[in-house]
Amino acid sequence: MSYVPPHLRSSSAATIAATVGNGVADQFHPKQLKSSSTKFTSAKNNYSTGNSINSGNAGYRSSGNGVSTRNVVAPDPVFPQWKPSDRVLRLKPEQVQEVRLRLNVDVSVPPDSLHAPAPIEAFADMNLHMSIMKDIAFHEYTTPTSIQAQAMPVALSGRDLLGCAETGSGKTAAFTIPMIQHCLAQPPIQRGDGPLALVLAPTRELAQQIEKEVKAFSRSLESFKTAIVVGGTNMAEQRSELRAGVHIVVATPGRFIDHLQQGNTSLSRVSFVVLDEADRMLDMGFEPQIREVMQNLPQKHQTLLFSATMPVEIEELAQEYLTNPVRVKVGKVSSPTANVSQILEKVPENEKIDRLLDILVEAAAESERFDRPFPLTIVFVERKSRCDEVAEALTEQGLEAAALHGGRSQSEREAALRDFRHGPTRILVATDVASRGLDVTGVAHVINLDLPKTMEDYVHRIGRTGRAGSTGQATSFYTDRDVYLVAQIRKAIQDADSGNTITYAIGKTARRKEKEAIAAQKEAKVELSKHSSVGSTGINVEDKYRHMIAPAVIRKEGAADDAWDD
Repeated sequence: MSYVPPHLRSSSAATIAATVGNGVADQFHPKQLKSSSTKFTSAKNNYSTGNSINSGNAGYRSSGNGVSTRNVVAPDPVFPQWKPSDRVLRLKPEQVQEVRLRLNVDVSVPPDSLHAPAPIEAFADMNLHMSIMKDIAFHEYTTPTSIQAQAMPVALSGRDLLGCAETGSGKTAAFTIPMIQHCLAQPPIQRGDGPLALVLAPTRELAQQIEKEVKAFSRSLESFKTAIVVGGTNMAEQRSELRAGVHIVVATPGRFIDHLQQGNTSLSRVSFVVLDEADRMLDMGFEPQIREVMQNLPQKHQTLLFSATMPVEIEELAQEYLTNPVRVKVGKVSSPTANVSQILEKVPENEKIDRLLDILVEAAAESERFDRPFPLTIVFVERKSRCDEVAEALTEQGLEAAALHGGRSQSEREAALRDFRHGPTRILVATDVASRGLDVTGVAHVINLDLPKTMEDYVHRIGRTGRAGSTGQATSFYTDRDVYLVAQIRKAIQDADSGNTITYAIGKTARRKEKEAIAAQKEAKVELSKHSSVGSTGINVEDKYRHMIAPAVIRKEGAADDAWDD
């Protein structure tokens, strides 16, 4: 199937024929067009560069110099029949359910669909390729995590998957291993072939992490090729890799579209697609690019969508592009992780850096006293300029710190992450560029010098610690402007302590609701000020608004003073 440039399409047609080169027309399947709409076309034009796109290259191999050759049609993808070990096949339904309960996994399938494959608690029972098993053993992976135990059998069986799991759950390996296995079953790639599998991720850092995982599980495969396609790096090198032919491309949506437009790669052989951190990609405005890719894929393909949260937008995306997906949810979604100790501390804006220094200097002294390394710490701030300011202040105090934000070059960001992972840096000062996808083993402490704007971002920030079953600590400074978010956090902590399952509404819809709630908060304060100016008459405030009222007002009403104490 050809990649058809936006300006050659007609969204009203049931099928689209792109006549290029010698006049041969390649047809889109109607299924690929079910999401086309005026809204998408409008959004798509917002990012389009206006560059001409080699529309013929997606259906056929590139010659390697950017000129498409029309004489070799891409081979059909292979979806081999996969079966687990006999031991797994013999499991009874009640035993399967027992395993899922033990793993804390919730699985559902659409009505009239086949039941989901059983979870598998041992890699040896997954019937994986010998080379993959060799690499699993090399990296000392012993037992699949919960998401791996359930998601991998689904992916290996060729089913579409909608996966939702806490950060640090091992979901990258959950799609990486089946993806490599799928690629090994395909006809060999040749120069000019597009990738067999495509992973889209929201940030460079996450894409680099995924590529690292792909290479870890394909290290024994000498001819297996992976390319990373992200902004901020040399486009010519990426072009050379893509034109040479690769098995897997890990990319950010914008840069991948750039290469498609230039004819450096194609979608003709893509039969395995992963959308990782899909909620974050939508939040960053990549929805048009995601749709652009999904609408131009070959008809036969498998899609895995992973998201740490489940806003309405993700549900809609899954409905459009996933076919009868198996839904796998592990643990609580969009709630502060239970193994992170959370501390809220009210600190005036002009005293935040001093208080931060107090905490970190004390931690350094304690580490020296007990002769142990300084605990890996991430400090989140709101602005790039503040990020540099804080890192410099920490360095002046003799603390090894580095700054990570969007204003740094790619090489500087990679160096900061490398030094943080392997030393000597023990403190990373970052903006929200590191709040998702950053997987560093052993982060002990997350400090929010500035709280984020939403609960969703707070969840992802503190999710950098307490990963993969370990414990961690999160300390957050707040001021009066953060009162609404602080109330949400306090309620979340209380609910978690009482054993209640929490699921926050997140995404664009949630942010609209938050704005409405903040407006209601302001309205409540105005009403309170009107009443208080008249006299000391008692005020009845609805329970649902009580958490929005300033501490001083609560005390005036006779509420317990310690409700807002630090």
